[in-house]
Amino acid sequence: MQQPSAFVNWFRNSSPYIHAHRNRTFVIFFSGTAVTEPEFDNLIHDFALLKSLGVRLVLVHGIRPQIDERLLQQGDTPKFHHHLRITDAPTLQYVKQAAGLVRVEIEALLSMGVSGSPMAGAKIRVASGNFVTAKPLGVLDGIDYCHTGKVRRIDSQAIHQQLDQNNVVLISPVGYSPSGEVFNLSAEEVATEVAIALRAEKLILLTDQACLSPEDNHPIQQLTTDQAQALLAKTPELPDAVARSLNAAIQSCRQGVGRAHLINRHLDGALLLELFTRDGIGTLISSAEFEAIRPASLDDIGGIMELIKPLEQQGILVKRSREKLEMEINDYIVIERDGLIIGCTAFHIMADKHHAEIACLAVHNDYQKGARGSRLLAYLTQNAEQRGIKRLYVRSTQTVHWFIERGFTPCEIQNLPEPMKSAYNYARNSKVLFKQVD
Repeated sequence: MQQPSAFVNWFRNSSPYIHAHRNRTFVIFFSGTAVTEPEFDNLIHDFALLKSLGVRLVLVHGIRPQIDERLLQQGDTPKFHHHLRITDAPTLQYVKQAAGLVRVEIEALLSMGVSGSPMAGAKIRVASGNFVTAKPLGVLDGIDYCHTGKVRRIDSQAIHQQLDQNNVVLISPVGYSPSGEVFNLSAEEVATEVAIALRAEKLILLTDQACLSPEDNHPIQQLTTDQAQALLAKTPELPDAVARSLNAAIQSCRQGVGRAHLINRHLDGALLLELFTRDGIGTLISSAEFEAIRPASLDDIGGIMELIKPLEQQGILVKRSREKLEMEINDYIVIERDGLIIGCTAFHIMADKHHAEIACLAVHNDYQKGARGSRLLAYLTQNAEQRGIKRLYVRSTQTVHWFIERGFTPCEIQNLPEPMKSAYNYARNSKVLFKQVD
């Protein structure tokens, strides 16, 4: 049984994400296979929890296995070309049946409110409709795809109206033409186009397996869109479902969606772990770096204070007031990871412009094994070279050897430049080190 303190700590640590996700629009894709499995109930419960936390939720479901089942029951063979279904007239009837059945099943699950269950008191209203306008895919490579189509337009205004009315929007992978025709669509394409049209904060793709690194077969935590494109190019053996999801993530992020997540749906609670824990459990894809070193701003002061507070209490760092941080914020550099400040340092340039002091170098306890302190130091060294600074100084009480291992040399106090010498605090008895900048 989980210890109460562990739950309390997890709940407290999740609060920044609860605040960040409230009133944000998430588009979530899941396959038709997911709907058929017993674990789908847990996924429905997680959708309900997101809704209760104020997330504007759009769900896009697949129907591929449901169509295949009906075809096989009639003695027909499913026909595909380049992983796209060829939807002839008889198959289109099965598409309509499958879409209607799956939609009703999901609506029924979202309508549950049995006392004592995770859905108790949820009172979720579900809205479906003709939000997707489609056109025929046509003939490709000499193959007539018949009633298989592609997205032409998303009625984003109508979807936003439903979300504004506090409804969950449920979208099936079928589209309609102005002439009244029905087209079978790729569910991943629908989810992608919906996310782009809504300018959603997140496109979440619940995949049948994790996105693994071809080098070590470990899950990939994050990728930029360029890195994801390179992964697709150099790894043709990626599972088709993962490749389709990566392409959807790349397209969405390059067209205005904040972030895309690939999450292995077979891990119970994976959706919640990805959204409400610091490192998540899936693969995050974004146009920009997920973690970056950058100059600090006034908005970072709260995060810096939270980061350095434990080190100040331990006497490792000198206590700094908010006012002092505000006055010196232009000297600070931070490492930001998904909106969280996980590392910082200060770079105080002396009046002669030839010397500078490194101060307040700190990295969050959970991220100290990733060489982030060394990255901060390298960033400052490069900055010093660009500015023509000849020597870097640092004062330390408990991390002297860390700096020595990175090329610093002990220095006598009397050899310090002003104003470091006159400001030296003999009560702290800090060791002073320097490094010559090449």
